[in-house]
Amino acid sequence: MRLVTTPRVAFLREVADEFLARTGRGRVIVAIDGPLRSGKTALADDLADVLRERDRAVFRASVEDFHRSREAQAEYGPDTPERYWRYGIDESLLQRTLIEPFRMAGSTAFVTRGFDLARDSWVEPKWRTGPADAILVLDGRFLLRERLRDEWDVDLAVDGAPTDAADRIAYASSDPRAVASIVIDLADPAHPRRGAAGGAGDEDGPADEAWADAGGAGADSD
Repeated sequence: MRLVTTPRVAFLREVADEFLARTGRGRVIVAIDGPLRSGKTALADDLADVLRERDRAVFRASVEDFHRSREAQAEYGPDTPERYWRYGIDESLLQRTLIEPFRMAGSTAFVTRGFDLARDSWVEPKWRTGPADAILVLDGRFLLRERLRDEWDVDLAVDGAPTDAADRIAYASSDPRAVASIVIDLADPAHPRRGAAGGAGDEDGPADEAWADAGGAGADSD
């Protein structure tokens, strides 16, 4: 179904055209990183709708649905922004139930949600399959960290300086704007535009300095 053309939709069509020209067919994973409450989830939803205009099978997932429980996080020490940055996301769960089986294609099933953050509990998995040509649009904090960034075929970052303590630590370690193939400025969500690569996070110094600046404040969810 063709979407109503708005400045936001027109911009996202251009973004989609750009990366689809590089990725071609097959299974494609698009990752969208950005600071807390920067609009990345709504951006991912809208991008998925734009991709569906092309008659591609498109699946959506958010990293916040692959958290570790509070009990599991507690095994890694006190509740601090640094702990959340390092261990808040259950990357093993994300890999085992979504990324790896999605890549395998065929009849291999995957899940797009494994954890209920609000209830702090696991959810019963709903296994899904898809055609050989399918796109997964995944949003969430820390997706472009060094140990994950090679998992994605397309890496997007929402522009904006981090304000949350855990985000400041993450950006000091590796600013997603500096490694993303496309940076998107959502200062005016109805009229998104290209953002500049790099940013203030590059000047924050090493991650341990950012942690010291955070003063031990609690971490927020995505």
